[in-house]
Amino acid sequence: MNIVIAGDGEVGLHLAQELSMENHNIIIVDPQEDLIRMVESHSDLLAIKGDSTSIEVLKNANIKKTDLLISVLHDERTNIVTAALAKQLGAKRSIARVNNLEYLLPANLAYFSQMGIDSLVCPEDIAATEITSLLRQTAATEVFDFSDGKLFLFLIKLGEKAPVSDKTLNQIAQEYPHLDFRAVAIHRNSQTIIPKGNDKIMVNDLVYLITKPGGIDSLLKLGGKTRIDIRNVMILGGGRVGRTTAKRLEKNLSIKLVEMDKEKSAQLVNYLEDTLIINGDGRDIQLLEDEGIRTTDAFIACTNNSETNILTCLHAKKLGVKRTIALVENIDYIDISQNLGIDSVINKKLATASHIVRFTMDAEVTSIKCLSGINAEVLEFVAKPHSLITKKPISHMNMAKGAIIGGIIRGEESFIAVGDFQVEENDKVVVFSLPEAIHKIDRLFN
Repeated sequence: MNIVIAGDGEVGLHLAQELSMENHNIIIVDPQEDLIRMVESHSDLLAIKGDSTSIEVLKNANIKKTDLLISVLHDERTNIVTAALAKQLGAKRSIARVNNLEYLLPANLAYFSQMGIDSLVCPEDIAATEITSLLRQTAATEVFDFSDGKLFLFLIKLGEKAPVSDKTLNQIAQEYPHLDFRAVAIHRNSQTIIPKGNDKIMVNDLVYLITKPGGIDSLLKLGGKTRIDIRNVMILGGGRVGRTTAKRLEKNLSIKLVEMDKEKSAQLVNYLEDTLIINGDGRDIQLLEDEGIRTTDAFIACTNNSETNILTCLHAKKLGVKRTIALVENIDYIDISQNLGIDSVINKKLATASHIVRFTMDAEVTSIKCLSGINAEVLEFVAKPHSLITKKPISHMNMAKGAIIGGIIRGEESFIAVGDFQVEENDKVVVFSLPEAIHKIDRLFN
């Protein structure tokens, strides 16, 4: 696929690197000379310096033969103009990053469709959605549901009291035959293992599991985890992620939001109805103590500074907060953050990639989740009539190295992928995949 990415920073570069691993032809358009030089010196990607709203620049990027244009600059107006222009100039599909949540309302999406824009993506909205999901499933480090909750993906960090630690997956299946789940990945010492039956899971492993809704509580218990009753939440940072999260939670939970900027605090008072706004520096431990952090159930740090978010979450944990979530924009910090004891990490670049990658697939992908803890994705494919995946049972399928089928959804029923299960046309199939295996898996469903 020929893809043009218009960006002015890390999101565009991350997307380009992610998609280039899947053998797409990528051209980056960026106004920054420094970033262009960095791209050219560290990768084989073609980079063009210029304004993506320039017709001449888009023509130089061969927009007429482009399958997908992705505009992810910080300025949403530039993205909208770029995506609309690209479509008029011949791009088959266009995606624009926006910041204004009003644009995402179903009633308003038609206006952008009329302009030729196929999809809008808002990283802050996606991040806020992930945070609210994590507060619903409080024992998991990461959680994602497929087909409205018919199957769940869980990431559990195996606790010291976990009954299943130091046991193989075959042993666990024999001892707990009532459990209906599949382990799709084990992350240990910065390495990812696609597990087989004789692989052991050990204390502090990050284990990715596919399960039906009814198996969640049992799996959490075997992982040494217990659900936490969340009632009081403190949010650090009143930017788009912080205020969107507060807006979604304030009707059901007691929310305190700490924001350093006085003018922004005043705006938040008008925007949020049932949230207590505290104007102050969230790095001030005494301030957090005075505002009752010791009796807080969950602490969410989502300022624009990753280091601040990591450190304040660690302080919150030390002061007895049961659940900590940090917005970490530096991908290199994610593994470190989880090893330090932060419960969950949110990354907007990965969240944005989750939304966009599906547009690069030949097969039909109904949902996709780029995982925060590891460089991997979980996708929900639709098995097309006569596709290869419908020809043989799963156990006889020549699966790509680095990929594993976790579960299947057929109508209103869900199944864990085991043994000789036969995928049928129109089934939705949940697949865990490392980046290098995605294009091979794509062929099975197309």
